[in-house]
Amino acid sequence: GLGDVYKRQALGDTADAVAYTCPAATTAIIIHCQVANVDGTDAADLNIDHNDGSVVAALVSTLSVPADSAVNPIGGKLVLEAGDELRAWAGAASDLEMTLSLLEIT
Repeated sequence: GLGDVYKRQALGDTADAVAYTCPAATTAIIIHCQVANVDGTDAADLNIDHNDGSVVAALVSTLSVPADSAVNPIGGKLVLEAGDELRAWAGAASDLEMTLSLLEIT
């Protein structure tokens, strides 16, 4: 079946923090990812990795997100298989907030 999942979270500054893990026996398709900088003054760096259990690939590396602006760092759809992780973190804790919209197919 298909299930819609929406996740919103403030990003911490711990490298390789897991933002989403694709459940067992599931394929997930990330259809939207937006990251907003909620710091009214300072830019903050964004990092996003995809970990498939054997290879960690950077999707975004130290992308500077200006204060009071937003980016859509994943251009298009991203397919995740069971156990895959999307990792995301900021250069400064709580400066960036990420919203994910995805479909889980079981």
